[in-house]
Amino acid sequence: MKTIANIIRERLNSRYPMGEATALTRIIATEILGISQTAYLLKEDVTLNEEQEALLYNAIERLKKQEPIQYILGYSHFCGLKFKVTPATLIPRPETSELVEWIAADNKGKTVDILDIGTGSGCIAVSLAHMLPMSNVTAWDISPEALAVAAENSRSNGTEVTFGQVDILAHEPQDEQFDIIVSNPPYIKEIEKENMEHNVLDWEPHTALFVPDSDPLLFYRTIAKNGLALLKPGGALYFEINRAHGAETAEMLANFGYKEIELRKDISDNDRMIKATRA
Repeated sequence: MKTIANIIRERLNSRYPMGEATALTRIIATEILGISQTAYLLKEDVTLNEEQEALLYNAIERLKKQEPIQYILGYSHFCGLKFKVTPATLIPRPETSELVEWIAADNKGKTVDILDIGTGSGCIAVSLAHMLPMSNVTAWDISPEALAVAAENSRSNGTEVTFGQVDILAHEPQDEQFDIIVSNPPYIKEIEKENMEHNVLDWEPHTALFVPDSDPLLFYRTIAKNGLALLKPGGALYFEINRAHGAETAEMLANFGYKEIELRKDISDNDRMIKATRA
């Protein structure tokens, strides 16, 4: 096992910090090559077959191009569940799981109608359907490719979610109404690209990441406006937000007449999520 670890580290150390290279080595060994955790931790000698060697060098070459390990694996873990991810979907983030846990805690034991706008991989919708099994969950996205992945994730995790291809920027609310609307919409400004890591900027879908510098609250404002029709009276709106625009987002929601606005920080102490109630 030591030989394999050395091969991986030697090829990745020039591209990744030592700690990250070590973590990637473990993932390649255990999740791609199928080497047991025990054999890896004990550094046992392992002989690779041709298929494993091909997988090893393919993973190394893709990592050298800064491709996210989740895309190489084809999946990511989120809220205790396993989600397929592709370049058509964002990779689920730990901060987003904090938003899901907030919603689940607020609605434990309840039967609620939930709408997830911009579902991507379906990680929010599927996790909420799993954590709040008496609820009815609907998920919208503009991308048919993302919706196909999300539907597969719903099936593989044993949940029932209703998916729809909807462009929220053009949507006119109909008769549908929900107790909860949740969204992690595009919120990174174009100007912020220069400070982003290449494994995000070069690989993840830009339509799910970026908004114009001139209108960073574009999606929040649109969803908040639609929420006045889509939410039942007393229904709640939950957003993941750009940490630089927490106060601005709260002010926007207040201007639309939302009440009980609560801004929360994530585990890194950044303004990251907000809740508001329709009066």
